[in-house]
Amino acid sequence: MRNRQDARNDGFEEIVVKVNRCTKVVKGGKRMSFSALVVVGDRKGKVGFGYGKANEVPFAVEKGIKEAKNSLVTVPLWETTIPHTIYSKFGATKVFLRPACKGTGIKAGAAVKAVLELAGVRDILSKVFGSTNPTNVVKATVDCLMRVRSKKAIEDIRGIKAG
Repeated sequence: MRNRQDARNDGFEEIVVKVNRCTKVVKGGKRMSFSALVVVGDRKGKVGFGYGKANEVPFAVEKGIKEAKNSLVTVPLWETTIPHTIYSKFGATKVFLRPACKGTGIKAGAAVKAVLELAGVRDILSKVFGSTNPTNVVKATVDCLMRVRSKKAIEDIRGIKAG
């Protein structure tokens, strides 16, 4: 994994979760191409992911960053964690996220940790069940964060004031 601040100073950071090399055998030999899974976030509640493919790694990463910035989602944070427990599934991957006390840190695997770090979550517990394919884990984690609701949003949906 690689973490760096974007040179354009738009407040977003990126983490390259996985770079995959693909080889195609052609008449003249082997032709290699690369794909990169990139997570982008501002550590203040916005996070997105992108998947870029190119013949060289830097170009694949740049394409991934561009796609990630176009797929940003807003995450409702409650102090340093999420408001409630959530579970999501993508393919054969199941991701479980549970809020944690201040000072706990991010207890998660590499792919989940990349998404949660850049979303701005600092204290959380997580577990991945089933497939641990980084692409599916990132997609399931982002789906979890998209489905998290703040206390205010739930009050508005139900039409009541929670104590």
